[in-house]
Amino acid sequence: MRNDATGEAPPTRATLSEVASLAKVSVATVSKVLNGRTGVSDETRRRIESLLDERNYNRRLTAQSSAPLIDVLCYEIDSPFGGAAIVGIERVAREQGIGMVVTSTEESHLPGSKWVDGVLRRQPLGIILVAALLPEKDKARLRSRAIPIVMIDPYGAQATDAPSIGSADWNGGFLATRHLIELGHERIAIVTGPSSMMASTARLSGYRAALDGAGIPVRPEYIRPGNFHREDGVSEGRELLTSAEPPTAIFASSDLQALGVYEAARTLGLHVPDDLSVVGYDDLAIAQWAGPPMTTVRVPLGEMAEQATHLVTRLRDEPELAFSRVEMATSLVVRESTASPRA
Repeated sequence: MRNDATGEAPPTRATLSEVASLAKVSVATVSKVLNGRTGVSDETRRRIESLLDERNYNRRLTAQSSAPLIDVLCYEIDSPFGGAAIVGIERVAREQGIGMVVTSTEESHLPGSKWVDGVLRRQPLGIILVAALLPEKDKARLRSRAIPIVMIDPYGAQATDAPSIGSADWNGGFLATRHLIELGHERIAIVTGPSSMMASTARLSGYRAALDGAGIPVRPEYIRPGNFHREDGVSEGRELLTSAEPPTAIFASSDLQALGVYEAARTLGLHVPDDLSVVGYDDLAIAQWAGPPMTTVRVPLGEMAEQATHLVTRLRDEPELAFSRVEMATSLVVRESTASPRA
């Protein structure tokens, strides 16, 4: 049979035994790789995977029927951020009649050692990572079973081996800082997120760009490290506000950090926004309930989660779909925590 468009015969698909013979391993070893099981060295697994691709092996012949499930691996599942992402995923999954299995990562943003074994037993439609990481060996085992992976707000450097849904964090950092500059602030500090996280570095870069554009020097002592937690805002906010030349405004890289800055200011007898302007990030529900209601950068987390869910189900049916990263727009929500600095 020939291809009508090219006049050439389609490439012949290899059999399992042919791949085993070329790799100089048993058929059982090839089967282990195809089924994502352990007991195969990394070098042998790479050699077999390469041959399967080169010889056009039809992996779908060995794949079991997928369960109508999505596996979600979420960092800090009990946080407002993690909760909002799960709600967005569940909304689309429910509409499509798909179930969910939700697992929290360990502190390192990684799953437990047996997590991928459970996923392979369940054979879900796909996996969504929420600010989580997967070791390369786990990714290889999942790919061998044609289980797609989609990341929301990926942890670490931008991944090129799996599609991701993120937000325009550089623009968010720029908008927050420019807002404070337009109010007349020049002594503007920032409490950042983890330096290994793409979202953190992008927000910091936007902060720097806004100051540079206004001709305001970037002061290293005004850049304080954090982990997006409330405790960061309390400790780093207190350090900043008790320094020799305290800032008149603080941009916190998460709403939780901003609430910590509120607390640091309160314990020092300062009032927001009369004595200190504060901008948060994410626009979680708690931002509008804060006292005073918080100016913050809105991240469309619910929409990001919905997009990721639609994408992971589509990738199961269209594994060759070309897709890398989508950045959804951020916007500034001005409430009552920012004002012009005192004269």
